[in-house]
Amino acid sequence: MKSPLRNPQSEIRNQSRDTLNIVVVGHVDHGKSTVIGRLMADTNTLPLGKLEQVKARCRQSARPFEYAFLLDALADEQAQGITIDSARCFFRTSRRDYIIIDAPGHLEFLKNMISGASRAEAALLVIDAHEGIRENSRRHGYMLSMLGIRQIVVLVNKMDLVGYDLGVFEGIRRDYAGFLADIGVTSIDFVPICARDGSNISTRAAWYSGLTVLEQIDSFSSEKGAQSGPLRFPVQDIYKFTEHGDDRRIVAGTVESGAIAVGDQVVLLPSGKSSRVKTVEGFGQPARDRAGAGEATGLTLSDDLYIRPGEIMCRIDDVPPLVASRLRVSLFWMGKAPMIRGKKYKLKLATCRVSVELREVIRVLNADDLCTQQKQQVDRHDVAECVLETAKPIAMDLIGDLPATARFVVVDHYEIAGGGTIFAAVSGSRSALCDHVARRESGWERSEISPETRAMRYRHRSKFIVVSGAPDASNAVAKALEKALFEEGYVAYYLGVSTIDHGLDADVIDSAEKREEGVRRMGELARILTDTGQILITALPDMDRHEMAQLRTLNAPNEILVVWVGDAVGNDCQPDVRLAVDAGRAEAVAHIMSHLRKEDIILDYSI
Repeated sequence: MKSPLRNPQSEIRNQSRDTLNIVVVGHVDHGKSTVIGRLMADTNTLPLGKLEQVKARCRQSARPFEYAFLLDALADEQAQGITIDSARCFFRTSRRDYIIIDAPGHLEFLKNMISGASRAEAALLVIDAHEGIRENSRRHGYMLSMLGIRQIVVLVNKMDLVGYDLGVFEGIRRDYAGFLADIGVTSIDFVPICARDGSNISTRAAWYSGLTVLEQIDSFSSEKGAQSGPLRFPVQDIYKFTEHGDDRRIVAGTVESGAIAVGDQVVLLPSGKSSRVKTVEGFGQPARDRAGAGEATGLTLSDDLYIRPGEIMCRIDDVPPLVASRLRVSLFWMGKAPMIRGKKYKLKLATCRVSVELREVIRVLNADDLCTQQKQQVDRHDVAECVLETAKPIAMDLIGDLPATARFVVVDHYEIAGGGTIFAAVSGSRSALCDHVARRESGWERSEISPETRAMRYRHRSKFIVVSGAPDASNAVAKALEKALFEEGYVAYYLGVSTIDHGLDADVIDSAEKREEGVRRMGELARILTDTGQILITALPDMDRHEMAQLRTLNAPNEILVVWVGDAVGNDCQPDVRLAVDAGRAEAVAHIMSHLRKEDIILDYSI
């Protein structure tokens, strides 16, 4: 449902002005929506006549007017008396434009808060002066810390209910500042307010001498400074045009950090492919030569690379993101079922989507008293330090370096079940895939027919041959190889990726995981089919080194032969056989057959 808050004139913001994202959090009924309504009213950001319209409705229904009513983004919100969506609105001061996010306070809606706060640069945390610090006040403080939000102002609201007693304010300031300091948050300020009457929102009350809320948020620093940081451009999608002679391949995404310009030498991680920026594109915009942090844009590259969504583009001369599959994280779990080891979840970081498992729970923290406990699973509302392992290496940063590419969410059964941040990459230990293969091999029922006996019967040893590189050429070569081997009497079979897609992978609904799961299942099938002694052939276009390593591991102890067709521009895959893209089928097959004979895969004798 479209929010009635949005003012088209304020949504079309002046791009030359500074913009800051702020999230507003706090326990239920502590006054978040009233604070935001006041900020919008006091800065004259409301649509013309909106304030008077809401006041008139209140008079008609004999209800006292509340500034929170200005923020009712959902039709049933007033009836329930709670904010149940993460509503976004805009306001502006003389210094900058603001995008402000009202995050719900109920435990049931904390998942909305995580998604809403994921791009925030600062936070307002509201505490009721009369009720004091509540359970959610501590949880929200810990979550803001975990998300890497360091600019926090605590608004002690409803000072009218305690008779504007600054002693109450100082007590809350002392206790909550101590709590935040214990979790590593020290850059904080406190403002006593009464959002209902506007005290210290934009106008300073007589009983207070500090900064108002508007003065505090105008003192926040903006991530416009992020343009001077290292480039992080997560790839969202690739668009190819074919009409009217337009052959562009536009790499689309949002610049999360740094800036990118025409002529920049860039590298994509984790694939390691590199190229140069040819153009910077914008829909319906004039040509330009650069884009900076916060801008959604498109790029074309000088090389025709096969790029997948989820990779992160950075400049070659910048500090690169880390590439790892094992991550040490701070995690807040909100799933109805606990997070357990051995179960597959989906991790989403920037534009990356990848399967993930819980490998280790290091400790679980009670956000109320900061006591720790040892557990084997992460239960609902737990804050845990743990180790996660992704199905393949991903590019990311650490929360202390670049928060935008260090924050993630975990999805369980298509619902966001957790969120957190990465604070270390873990190396040196055996992967979950290796553990799986070890368990598989220990339970493998071995035939009484030895591999050597099969090789003598078939006149060849078993082999898994993967043809990669240029899509059309790799498929053609793979099928021609199968035919040539078959015609010479060898036991060979071509298994197409599309066969897997429409058969074994028919249960995979998410297109983002089709390739990932297809590679895994192909590897498992290869282990079975090569165990029969035959030569299995497939074509997997533009395979990267991580997929190659995965297939080698899954097919073990049997061997794999990788054939690359065409130029491996920017690809760090190291094949066993290289073929020119313009090589004829007969020439390509002869080259591969020669290699198979040289390596004694095809035996020129039989007994």
